[in-house]
Parts: sequence; C-alpha cells; structure tokens
Amino acid sequence: MKKKILIIFSIVLAAVMLTACGEDTELTRFKKSIDDFCTRISEIDNSINQINAQSDDATAQLLACLDDLDTTFQGFARLDFPEEFNYLENLADESSEYMTEAVKSYHDAYGGERYDENTAEYAKQNYSRAYKRIQIIITFLHGEEPTDADLSIEYETK
Repeated sequence: MKKKILIIFSIVLAAVMLTACGEDTELTRFKKSIDDFCTRISEIDNSINQINAQSDDATAQLLACLDDLDTTFQGFARLDFPEEFNYLENLADESSEYMTEAVKSYHDAYGGERYDENTAEYAKQNYSRAYKRIQIIITFLHGEEPTDADLSIEYETK
C-alpha cells in the first residue's frame, strides 16, 4: 500500500511540476492531460480503499473500479505526447496493455464460482508492470533517469 501511495504521490507531483506559464499549446494540453490522468488515478485509488471488504458486493465494487482504471489507462495511452516526449509513448501503450490484462485476469480470478489464486497472482504482476511503466514515464517527465536495476536505457547518437 505504501508503494501505491508513493506512486500516486509521484504522479501528482509530476503533474504539478509540469505546470508552467508561457509554454506552447501542445505542451500545455499535454500537461493538463497528465494532471487529469493523475487526478483520476488518485480518485479510483480512493474508491478502492473505501470498499468495505465485508460487504456482499465488495467484489463487484472492486471490479467496477478496476474497469474504470483500465479505461483511464487506455485514455492515457491514446495521449498525443509532444515531440520532446515521444520516446515515452510506447511505455504508455505498454502500461495500458498490462493494465487491460490485469483487469481481465482479476475478473477471471474473482468472477468464477471459486477464487483463482494463480490468476489473481498473474493479475497482480500485470498490475505492477502497468504502474512501473507509469513510474518510469513520470521520472523521465521530471527530467531524471530512473534508477531501476531492471531497466536499461539506450541512448541514440546522432
């Protein structure tokens, strides 16, 4: 849970840091889109945390929130990144693909007659992969390089 809060905080911080005056319209729209994405992710996270696990419809509520999360990630993947951030578009697409797979798997894990632990674990892994890509995008948008042992960065030489 702490990691999720850290990710959300990073996303919101990135949105705030990307806000500046006097920049071109494309970059301004992009910044607003990032801010909207971060806000929506935070709202969905709050909704998930508000679910009473003891309620009869807790699973349905969770799956509805996850469906909303999937839609939000798909919208993020459709963003038109400004030229200086074009290199991040593939990560946004991958993030959306992983989230779609995670949500589908969560539906499979919880939607049957019995809970499927293996499918839920697979869903969790894809969910983590989706958020990891968002973290990397936000780090680059901050003008920093991610320091992740699993990430290799290739520099283009001209």
